[in-house]
Amino acid sequence: MAAESDPLALATRSGLPEALRVLLEDYPREAWEADPGFGQLIRFWLDRHMMFRNLSARMTEDAQTAVEGNTDQQRYAAGLSRVGGMFVNNLHGHHQVEDAHYFPVLSQHDSRLDRGFAMLDADHHALDGQLAGFVTRANAVLQAEGAARQTATGRFLDELGTLAPLLERHLTDEEDLIVPVLLRYGEAGLG
Repeated sequence: MAAESDPLALATRSGLPEALRVLLEDYPREAWEADPGFGQLIRFWLDRHMMFRNLSARMTEDAQTAVEGNTDQQRYAAGLSRVGGMFVNNLHGHHQVEDAHYFPVLSQHDSRLDRGFAMLDADHHALDGQLAGFVTRANAVLQAEGAARQTATGRFLDELGTLAPLLERHLTDEEDLIVPVLLRYGEAGLG
């Protein structure tokens, strides 16, 4: 089945499918922090997700300011190199740990969610492709000068405009699937 017609594909879904919300109904998002099972691992993991959101927002804001010509180009390029590198490297590392360790351990708890873990793994592959475009566009900004840098920054901003909503969809769905599993079954085997 082509990714475009797959209702679980990152680019086409609008939220966690109903069949994968079985534990979310028992553990709604608004009650997570009050749950006695809301431990350090969940806090750390959600903090990492917030970091990715914040870095994405910062790069978008910085790129918009640069496109408008309201920033020093050298300072913008240095910030993009630092923040963009942190974003890509940490996101890749985060996904590797999830795919190699978290998902296999968590999927053993509830077979009803197997499709969800496969979906999240597929998201990581889809995001890898988006991140490759991100890196290409960011490098174009860093290699350009003057008016060419501003043009390259506009293209980079467009790339962020594609990546950011996909990343947000993935992070939200991942949280809605995984946090209820952790609250129900605990953090054993994940430390």
